[in-house]
Amino acid sequence: MNNMNIKQGDKVVVLSGKDKGKVGEVLVAMPKSGKVVVKDVNVCSCHTKPRRQGDEGGIIQKECPIYVSKVMLVCPKCDKPTRVGHTVKEIGGKNKSVRVCKKCGAEI
Repeated sequence: MNNMNIKQGDKVVVLSGKDKGKVGEVLVAMPKSGKVVVKDVNVCSCHTKPRRQGDEGGIIQKECPIYVSKVMLVCPKCDKPTRVGHTVKEIGGKNKSVRVCKKCGAEI
């Protein structure tokens, strides 16, 4: 699963699961496992023990990864969830693949 259309910093909406409908920013993208970590989505409680003297233990809330298939990219221009298309654009004399919105055609 190396070909992901979602990258770090993208705005996404969750399509299924306990956090369905939530919108957040992608903090980490993991193409090898096909997962992403989204801010304030799929939050779990992690019980930690103090490791050094002076450290505090307790219950810490942190975001866990979710599958890419459960999120959809939100277009920055039309502000709607959309599929991602690809077009080839010439930048500086070289052909580059660019992500585009399927609804409005804007470059992402």
